[in-house]
Amino acid sequence: MLQTKPVPPEVVLQVAEYFSILSEPMRLKLLNLLRDREKCVQELVDATETSQANVSKHLKVMLQAGILSRRSEGTSAYYRVEDELIFDLCNLVCDRLATRIEQQASHFRAFSLINRH
Repeated sequence: MLQTKPVPPEVVLQVAEYFSILSEPMRLKLLNLLRDREKCVQELVDATETSQANVSKHLKVMLQAGILSRRSEGTSAYYRVEDELIFDLCNLVCDRLATRIEQQASHFRAFSLINRH
């Protein structure tokens, strides 16, 4: 029987930090807005209806994690998704959640049919 090697604590920490980046709703909104093309900070501020400081804070976290890249043009900063795999990860999670919701809905439908007599 094969023994599973213990995962080094620093690896576990890095994986947890990566997932924590996606645990913030504003970051998910920003990723969704950047799905099709790069956008400047002001476009993201307008689309999210929040402050520039808030948007910039979240963009910085994703930039440092390597999820986004940034370029400057004049006085504007433009962000784009650097790591396209982030969308695959989000799609996997959304598909799993959709499946669970569909299963729950079928249980509710079955229950409501049973009790209609």
